[in-house]
Amino acid sequence: MLQPEISMADERAAARLCRGVRRLLWTLGYASLPEFPLANGRRADVFGVTGGSEIAIVEIKSSIADFRADSKWTEYRGFCDAFFFAVDDTFPTELIPEACGLIVADAFAAEIVRGSPIERLAGARRKSLVAAFGQLAAGRLHRIEDPMLGIG
Repeated sequence: MLQPEISMADERAAARLCRGVRRLLWTLGYASLPEFPLANGRRADVFGVTGGSEIAIVEIKSSIADFRADSKWTEYRGFCDAFFFAVDDTFPTELIPEACGLIVADAFAAEIVRGSPIERLAGARRKSLVAAFGQLAAGRLHRIEDPMLGIG
């Protein structure tokens, strides 16, 4: 199925929200990465891991159209302990399902408005995700430090 086009304005808004979300996660003890690929072929907008290997995924919605066009978010739940939607302060939050956490963000900060139900991951999946997180983070850092390396 073809995915609807996301406007450039929505992409810019999502990038701003991503920064605020990642700042919040950092204060909560999470290291995070944007655009984290999952084993099911999906990609989490923000994937965070604590020192104790607790995992949170945050799906950023920059507009009502972006939210309504996305029915794949339920496929992220099996890859985290906590799942949140992040929106800006103009988004009608009543659209966000009660079974999900809710973060309101801007480019500089974010706040958890509603906590996420916790559904603990199986140990093997957690171990695999934490290893993938470390590999992806190290690879991204390496490409910044040595752009001529040419690693994927």
